[in-house]
Amino acid sequence: MAKGIWIFAEHREGKIKKLTYELLSAGRKIAEKTGEEVSALLFGKGISGLVDSLGKYGADKVYLADNEKLAKYTTDFYGKMLSELAKKNQPSVILLGCTVLGRDLAARVAQKLNTGLISDSIGLELNNGQLTFVRPIYAGKAFAKVVCPEARPIMATIRPNVFVPGQPQAGRRAEVVTVPVNLEKSDLRQIIKDVIMRSSTRPELTEAKIIVSGGRGMKGPENFKILEELADVLGAAVGASRAAVDSGWIDHSFQVGQTGKTVAPTLYIACGISGSTMHLAGMSSSKYIVAINNDPDANIFKVADYGIVGDLFEVVPVLTEECKKLLATQ
Repeated sequence: MAKGIWIFAEHREGKIKKLTYELLSAGRKIAEKTGEEVSALLFGKGISGLVDSLGKYGADKVYLADNEKLAKYTTDFYGKMLSELAKKNQPSVILLGCTVLGRDLAARVAQKLNTGLISDSIGLELNNGQLTFVRPIYAGKAFAKVVCPEARPIMATIRPNVFVPGQPQAGRRAEVVTVPVNLEKSDLRQIIKDVIMRSSTRPELTEAKIIVSGGRGMKGPENFKILEELADVLGAAVGASRAAVDSGWIDHSFQVGQTGKTVAPTLYIACGISGSTMHLAGMSSSKYIVAINNDPDANIFKVADYGIVGDLFEVVPVLTEECKKLLATQ
């Protein structure tokens, strides 16, 4: 009988990603109602020191695979490790983050386990013993409640920032299960030769609580500087619409939308963004949306909680200065 809630633990540069703690919190709430065990899956190299934090944030058990072959993420190696581990232990639920890595890995594992995959979820709850997921459809204009009544394990990817991480419990420890790594070269069809990291003092786009984004209204790459100034004052990440990326004004890694990154910050400030369906699909789950646009009929105002009709080159610098003054008094 399938039993157990599994959380895939993402980490980077020796630190567990905040999204993992969010998923552990969600899994913990489900486990309290079902009586199941919450397990974290930790793959990589030189990562044993990360086990303690997973226990403190709610994991009852940590499946640890620490090996040179897992030093860099590859779909083949990670997919084989997770799918074989699931076949052996039969968990009822596997949750992964809706990130580039999580989406890639979830699809491969779901195929290997012959189960379904509920992607891009922004909520989950237990109704009459049935786990129900909420996911946006039609570019966030509607929401669907999805269940998986028969196939096991239930697999889903969850957007960052939709759950609040629980408070770490200092005395809480997880049982560690060391997983043997039986991987051969024949299992691998791609080779990672190098990973180029982008250095930034700003938070990662998909995990940021505040995002300041620019669109076609920025008129050129040099003008993103005013958004960066506001972002630095607020401790925010900088994003962009596809129009700005396609114009070559900013790198694709900053793109928010259906063909970019999906975000769900507490505050999303859209500057010079018209609000195309594709862009709304990536940010409509933001808790509060502020739109700044000189076109009063711009589609972005239909989803905005607060709107400013005006020239962003006049509004944003004023907003930056006022935020500085406000923060200085705190």
